[in-house]
Amino acid sequence: MTIANRREFLKAAAAGLALAGLDPAVLSAQQDSPEGIPTRPLGKTGQRVSIVGLGGWHIGSVPDDLAVKLMHEAIDQGMTFFDNAWDYHDGHSEEVMGKALATGSRRDKVFLMTKACARDYQGVKKNVEDSLRRLQTDRIDLLQFHEVNYADDPDWIFDRGALKAALEARKEGKVRYIGFTGHKDIAHHLKMLSKPFEWDTAQMPINILDAHYRSFQKEVVPECNRRNIGVIGMKGLASGLLASRLGLDASLCRRYALSLPISTLVCGIASRENLQQDLAVARGFKPMSENDVLALLAKTKEAGREGRNEPFKTTNGFDSGVHRKQHGLL
Repeated sequence: MTIANRREFLKAAAAGLALAGLDPAVLSAQQDSPEGIPTRPLGKTGQRVSIVGLGGWHIGSVPDDLAVKLMHEAIDQGMTFFDNAWDYHDGHSEEVMGKALATGSRRDKVFLMTKACARDYQGVKKNVEDSLRRLQTDRIDLLQFHEVNYADDPDWIFDRGALKAALEARKEGKVRYIGFTGHKDIAHHLKMLSKPFEWDTAQMPINILDAHYRSFQKEVVPECNRRNIGVIGMKGLASGLLASRLGLDASLCRRYALSLPISTLVCGIASRENLQQDLAVARGFKPMSENDVLALLAKTKEAGREGRNEPFKTTNGFDSGVHRKQHGLL
């Protein structure tokens, strides 16, 4: 990126973020990489991650041979933030990812994240050991508490020993950084952020509809930015509804999410077409202008009202069975 191009990049980023009252510092720290996929800092960790990442749920839903090929190509092309979770496809997502990372020194080329589902000490210890075995690695770069979707979750994680187990794993070198995720309600994220612990990351829905209802980008992202907690975006296409139901271009939706001050956007990739599309968005990324943001906000205002097209916020249908069972819903 030339100096002139970088000036234009920063100008566009500042204009769009100022409109939303957000901090442009994360975008201003974006850097090009030799592979062509820009990187951003992951909060205060000192790590840099690719601005698009590979989602663990989708990669576990395709045949193993294809999944491995997709992950190898992603790494070769510079998409090096890998997402996963202990419960995805009953552990199969971690197993196939471990298979993909086990050859060609690929494990050392990725920033590997997975998620613990348990809320108690022994459960998290088991989650960590299971994940290490399945992923065929001796360390997890980032361990996040999965689906903080219920009001009790923050208290359980602290009171039942889940965080204690994660801290022990970090001390033992099995885990490097600790964060949490959730897709339901900003109140649960804010409660986690109010707890007496310096989180490294927080993962949350980041898409254009989120701007209109129980908005993580308006309420949670600024607090994370203020505290230098790395924001990991997910559901950039609102579980596919932005394209399938509203007819919005997927690349435009990705570009909107990446125009916000997040570290990386996890993308659901189940085909080479998906992978190539997301790589192209990342390589050619330029922040949306203020006028483009305003136009997109106006276009999606009605669709975003009351969370009608973000069912992961308004129903339990997108919650993991593990967590529904924890809360007596199964």
